[in-house]
Amino acid sequence: MTRSVVLIDGEHYPPVTQQGVDAVRARGYEVVAAVFCGGGEKLSRALELGEIPIVRGESALHALDEALSSYAPDVVVDLSDDPVVDHAQRMRLASIALARNVAYEAPGFRMDPPPRPRVARVPSIAILGTGKRCGKTAVSAHVARTLKAAGLRPVIVAMGRGGPDKPLVVRGDLHPPTAESLIALAEAGNHAASDVYEDAVVAGVPAIGARRAAAGPAGQTAFDTVSDAVEAAHELEPDVILLEGSGTAIPPVHADATILVARDTDDLGAWPGSHRLLLADLLVVRMTEGKVVPTEDSALTSPNRVPSSVVRVNVALRPTPLGPVEGRRIYAATTAPPETGDALRDHLERTYGANVIGVTHHLADRARLETDLRAVEGRYEILAVELKAAAIDVAARVARQGGAEIVFVDNRPIGIGHALEDEIAKVEEKARQRFEDR
Repeated sequence: MTRSVVLIDGEHYPPVTQQGVDAVRARGYEVVAAVFCGGGEKLSRALELGEIPIVRGESALHALDEALSSYAPDVVVDLSDDPVVDHAQRMRLASIALARNVAYEAPGFRMDPPPRPRVARVPSIAILGTGKRCGKTAVSAHVARTLKAAGLRPVIVAMGRGGPDKPLVVRGDLHPPTAESLIALAEAGNHAASDVYEDAVVAGVPAIGARRAAAGPAGQTAFDTVSDAVEAAHELEPDVILLEGSGTAIPPVHADATILVARDTDDLGAWPGSHRLLLADLLVVRMTEGKVVPTEDSALTSPNRVPSSVVRVNVALRPTPLGPVEGRRIYAATTAPPETGDALRDHLERTYGANVIGVTHHLADRARLETDLRAVEGRYEILAVELKAAAIDVAARVARQGGAEIVFVDNRPIGIGHALEDEIAKVEEKARQRFEDR
């Protein structure tokens, strides 16, 4: 029989609450406990449900967490209502259930924890994001470089909406893709700026591309080829597999440890960030250029409270050309927002001695990108471009037509007041220990 914990409140008249519990039982569920979420308008005394234990806590979130630990249900059934449990609170409660691998039901909808079977035969680390363009690929590549520098053999499995239909091995350690080889792929009809190519180029490790479509509220894909890609990774005899998420999609296989990448503007107390935060061992926060760090009133800290078990590291992304640009006239192409343009230009000029004649922030907008590039044709010697979005099929193609060289740019995360590399090492150690203990 399906074991259930029900969520109840004091805004319902007690006989109605009891009838709701009876309705849950009539569906074949065994109600093993109830969680009191608050409210008291309809209560003249403490609510009781006969032999069913009622769990109370300093908040509904804490009470649910205790109930999940104490009663091991298969599903949480929500019998509460606004204003005690509003939509935002309901999603936070669902986050707790899903993170503990328990389904969540409320009138009109059900959310199941995404299946994440154990596929990897070596320790694995998932790198999740709160959404597109949060810096997830930059962090994944940095994790790979850090582990490689420590003497390990990491392999990245990258899934994407433009990924290959079958697992594709790209040996960034032996033969990293070049601009010419990627242009040839684009001309053959392939998505030559897929994350697997970026990972291989900027991390210098083997990367395996996989395909996925869609992402449900809990990060579940509609279909994917990630399990096959992990199997392909085993053939390279890695010490650790890095499972890179895509957008809000979570890698659909088990990971021994998890890194969450977020923007400082993300509200991790709200859905879907709250769910992903509960899965994380390390939170890497991409800070906005020019922002005072840390920000006590950030959406990351209020109303959300990062769990004490999760280490937070703030980072700034710094453009790092992967080829010489000193003394050269360069035009930079990026997906970063326009407000970062001055910092990007300043960093390239001060750190690498480049002469930046302009920056386009339209790398993800093919039409506007081509317009920007055509407007400066002949004025730059090098196109410094991130390997993503329209970097190859538009930017590299137009630059080549104008006789310019192409230098790829890596966005490297630099810890602010805290060494990111130290925390990466701790996450790897945690993943290895959990793998050995399972």
